[in-house]
Amino acid sequence: MLNRIDLRKGLGDPRRLLPRAQLDVSVAVERIRPLVEAVREHGYPAIREASERFDGISPEVLRVPVEAITEAEGVLDPAVRAALLESISRARRVHDDQRRTDHTTQVVPGGTVTERWLPVDRVGLYVPGGLAMYPSTVVMNVVPAQAAGVRSLVVVSPPQKDNGGLPDPRVLAACALLGVDEVYAVGGAQAVAMLAYGAAVDPLGELRCDPVDLITGPGNIWVTAAKRLLRGVVGIDAEAGPTEIAILADDTADPAHVAADLISQAEHDPLAASVLVTPSLALVESVERELARQVPATKHTERVTTALTGEQSGVVLVDDLEAGLRVVDAYAAEHLEIQTVDARQWALRVRNAGAIFVGAWSPVSLGDYCAGSNHVLPTGGCARHSSGLSVQSFLRGVHLIEYTEAALRDVAPHVVTLANVEDLPAHGQAVQARFPGAST
Repeated sequence: MLNRIDLRKGLGDPRRLLPRAQLDVSVAVERIRPLVEAVREHGYPAIREASERFDGISPEVLRVPVEAITEAEGVLDPAVRAALLESISRARRVHDDQRRTDHTTQVVPGGTVTERWLPVDRVGLYVPGGLAMYPSTVVMNVVPAQAAGVRSLVVVSPPQKDNGGLPDPRVLAACALLGVDEVYAVGGAQAVAMLAYGAAVDPLGELRCDPVDLITGPGNIWVTAAKRLLRGVVGIDAEAGPTEIAILADDTADPAHVAADLISQAEHDPLAASVLVTPSLALVESVERELARQVPATKHTERVTTALTGEQSGVVLVDDLEAGLRVVDAYAAEHLEIQTVDARQWALRVRNAGAIFVGAWSPVSLGDYCAGSNHVLPTGGCARHSSGLSVQSFLRGVHLIEYTEAALRDVAPHVVTLANVEDLPAHGQAVQARFPGAST
């Protein structure tokens, strides 16, 4: 079922050889540009027309009534409620510990620089609603934003035909459990444009979604394209691509576990990537047998099969775990599992991954829901330079510079010298003006 890439006997640079989904976001940007411009110019009518065209439904009033959010919580299955509350509790414990504190450095006597960490004022959180519903994504976006102290949170999620044009009721219930009551039944590029520019959300213009400062949350290629197009108009967390799992395993790994974990990511999307990196041909053959047994038994067999047999998925054979470590660092997976002897020691040597799951009892599924970690992670190799969503995603570092007259006088000659070297004499004069008659 899995494609094989043999990198034994001469690894070289593996990046160009590793499986990866091919997505041309730049083409998608041009496809959605007219829609984004229509939302900017016309607001509500353009949003509603796009929702009808792409989702097949659009409520007359795009904002979800607070009563509907409260009702969704009230009818939530008790087991789902308990699971969401546990997920929220564990995520809060982890994210509360991420909050940075202000720090003042005395550079010289009379001269200090204070770094303050200020939360973004208003944030738009995108929750997908395509092949699957994601109340867990509400948790993963809202909890770190609240821990950061964000003042205003708004959730957007596509309208659902089977919920009267409102977002999925479990998504609404998660919003209620987290105290978020500004929710809009809008998805796709039109939702991103609405968040960036602001717009009326009812025919008479009496209700309005104010523009946000930052948009976070995963979505399909059209959401990603809209984020790219609007970067600069609004802040974005990342350009999320199809989900990925890489597993670095040796012959001590349980093939049933490995196969189940590969399948778990493949069920997200036909473009999801599932990659096994191993020096053990025996493990590969055992995993193949497990896939043949487990895939037909899973609910989304067709979707899983498409993902596992796609060019983005496969087995990478390596000489040993050292070579495997180089491969997974080059791949920079969104999710990386280490199923080897001394798994933690290998995990500590990994340089590039969105999140690392250590050992047989830490599957990616745990991180998706209840580990306490965040599941909004960099994809497409972006873990080489980017981090997953965290409290820091919602904070800005701002420097406060405070110098006394004596401290400025002491450093003034250096400022003037550097200003003149860069042919910016007025910079130096701005300092000299404070000390008339002084020679600098």
